[in-house]
Amino acid sequence: MAEGEKIIPINIEDEMRGAYIDYSMSVIISRALPDVRDGLKPVHRRVLYGMSELGVSYNKSYKKSARIVGEVLGKYHPHGDSSVYDTMVRMAQDWSLRYPLVDGQGNFGSIDGDSPAAMRYTEARLKRLADELLGDLDKDTVDFQPNFDDSLEEPSVMPAKFPNLLVNGTTGIAVGMATNMAPHNLTEVVSGIIAYLDNNDITVAELMEHVTAPDFPTGGIIYGYEGVKQAFETGRGRVVVRAKAHFETLPSGKEQIIITEIPYMVNKAAMIEKTAALINDKKIEGISDLRDESDRDGMRIVYDLKRDAMPNVVLNQLYRYTQLQSSFGVNNVCLVKGRPMTLNLKELIHYFVEHRADVVVRRTRYELAEAQKRAHILEGLLIALDHLDEVIALIRGSRDGEVARAQLIERFSLSEIQARAILDMRLQRLTGLERDKIVAEYDELMKLVDYLKSVLASEELQRQIIKDELIEIRERYGDARRTAIEYAGGDFSMEDMIADESMVITISREGYIKRTALDEYRAQGRGGVGARGAATKQDDFTEHLFVATTHEYLLFFTELGRVFWLKVYEVPEGGKAAKGRPIQNLIEIPREDSVRSVLNVRGLRDPDYLENTYLMFCTEQGTVKKTPLEAYSRPRAAGINAITINEGDRLLDVRLTNGNSEVVVALRSGRAVRFPEGKVRSMGRTAAGVRGITLADASDRVVGMVCVSDPTQELLVVSENGYGKRSELEEYRITNRGGKGVRAMKITDKTGALVAIKDVNDTDDLMIINKSGITIRLRVADLRIIGRATQGVRLLKINEGDEISSVAKVAAEEDKDPETEAVLEGTVLALPADADPEDATDADDLEEDDDVEENDDEDLEEDL
Repeated sequence: MAEGEKIIPINIEDEMRGAYIDYSMSVIISRALPDVRDGLKPVHRRVLYGMSELGVSYNKSYKKSARIVGEVLGKYHPHGDSSVYDTMVRMAQDWSLRYPLVDGQGNFGSIDGDSPAAMRYTEARLKRLADELLGDLDKDTVDFQPNFDDSLEEPSVMPAKFPNLLVNGTTGIAVGMATNMAPHNLTEVVSGIIAYLDNNDITVAELMEHVTAPDFPTGGIIYGYEGVKQAFETGRGRVVVRAKAHFETLPSGKEQIIITEIPYMVNKAAMIEKTAALINDKKIEGISDLRDESDRDGMRIVYDLKRDAMPNVVLNQLYRYTQLQSSFGVNNVCLVKGRPMTLNLKELIHYFVEHRADVVVRRTRYELAEAQKRAHILEGLLIALDHLDEVIALIRGSRDGEVARAQLIERFSLSEIQARAILDMRLQRLTGLERDKIVAEYDELMKLVDYLKSVLASEELQRQIIKDELIEIRERYGDARRTAIEYAGGDFSMEDMIADESMVITISREGYIKRTALDEYRAQGRGGVGARGAATKQDDFTEHLFVATTHEYLLFFTELGRVFWLKVYEVPEGGKAAKGRPIQNLIEIPREDSVRSVLNVRGLRDPDYLENTYLMFCTEQGTVKKTPLEAYSRPRAAGINAITINEGDRLLDVRLTNGNSEVVVALRSGRAVRFPEGKVRSMGRTAAGVRGITLADASDRVVGMVCVSDPTQELLVVSENGYGKRSELEEYRITNRGGKGVRAMKITDKTGALVAIKDVNDTDDLMIINKSGITIRLRVADLRIIGRATQGVRLLKINEGDEISSVAKVAAEEDKDPETEAVLEGTVLALPADADPEDATDADDLEEDDDVEENDDEDLEEDL
């Protein structure tokens, strides 16, 4: 160790912590985050100030970019030249900044991601709007600080007549924090600031009436308003932006999707390249060709569609898989008095107004001082003119200028400045006309001094000046919005890619599921033989059949009391003869369980719908339970318990109700009970329920349940041998819950046991399917209303050994051929349409309505 040296041991952890904190603070304050007052980072501020000092204003000639970069590097920003040039280039790109601050001449890049030309080729100057940022710098409006080598001074902030941070936004990554601020429309922002100046207590919601949403330089459509609202209120939010598109039809009949605006910060060329790859990989279907027809007149990206493609569906696929839809994560982090803060819309406006008020006050003080200095000189000149002969004689008699100055000060009680001004006065100022000019100038200065003093004394006047200057900025530079707002939009969902169409959902006893377009089924006359439906395995048959639209939710309830969720469009599509897919491939149903009931609901996000909609459960042993739909509104992949099932029982059916329906439960033995829904109290999700109907014997079981809210509704019952009838609801008198019920159909060997009960009217069609897979569709209107205790009429010709397995109702078709369809291979001939109705009423049947109607309230009322 050399003489005089001293080694001081330090803790490396402390040293690293201190060094890293110093580095991070330097990055935060001096590099990555903008100042809330002028919206500029140090490099932007230095580039603009360097260009101003170099004299490249909007009304001067361009200068080489290399000259500008050298000026900034040498005087203010001692870093790499690329950092300065890239900064200047971005401020000149009209697709990067909503209101560019630099006027570039030459190749400054493109929206396709092309690099700008080297700085030795390009030229630049300031935009006129940049002058509004720099204006009044020479009037002591802001503090200056030494540059990197203390040889010059640079402004610590710009006076900023307009809120650059709001109108142009910014992005930056610091240490441990980042900023991403969206650009806004200048006209809207100025209107919002004026509203704030008029009322400091204005709320963010009221400000949003003026500043409606971000306004991106590339246009596009803001899809959904919730993210915008959140960003304005909290300073953080996710704004979804979509490309602006329209459809065109060629003379050949082929359709095209035309994109004219894309989301902010999206590289057009990269997006097109990725889209082409997705088309080749078959992830996006329906597009035959893709090309970019953009030119200097504007953007135009063309997607040629295949003849069978639906433009809306294809467009939504593009939104889903490509950057035609992207999100802008708003994160309003900026420096407030040297400290990083996250600010909402009102706070951003507040700090800008506070800065402008400070600038106005400092400018006014400077102008007042300058006016008073000039007035002081004019007062001395007027004294000299009033004593002109004496002043001339005094000056002529003096040995030199210093003596003359001293004598003027002594004789007329003048200041040093006034005496020097008199000595410097030209002879032509001694004329009478010049004296009048001096007097007029002095009078004007006195008025100005009074006005400037009143400004300093009145905050109201200061606010009015800020307002007037902003209005002038708005009139000169304001323009219309480029980015449209789609208030009804929301977060993107998969169903946006799927056309909302009616589908027939079929589920077999073995667990095969499929969906088929409803228009594949044609209506037939009563007594028709039907058309071949699902091709099933031996001993398998279709058990569930109903109609739902592709955007609806399917709730699957299993016989063991669990519920699973699935969207209709997630069900594989197949023709009438297709077998379908095993349901276990779509939802996680245990092997020992099977689906017993399926409901379709439009949405699970509407609180009013969830709270006022109930699920009515029914088991084969006659148990019923009512639970609000809200308890089943949070889908889980593995399902949840929907109802507790007692040993020896299983879930049969689940229905949606409004809380005021009447419940009808039918038994295999041909009896049915009707009671108000209010007789069943609302229970928890895992409750077991209460008794709904009493079985006739140990072999009896429930075959169906309907929940009717319209008293004019009719009930249809169907037996396993193809007989059915519809009767008025009033034919089934109201009884107590838990009773044995009344006769719903006369059961004989000819009719077979009851298999289904449905609520119907003339606007419905029936779809009936038997275990062998034969399907028929017929109109309910073709069935006349008859007594409830009759056998009914033949609905479907049943082959020997076959029987009906499932019955569903659908909306009636219009303008369909009522005649029987062509019989497909493998089906049998139909009976005539006027087959014996066998609808005679048996008086003995009606006497059985007096059965005891027990109401066993204790049964099964455990809320587990």
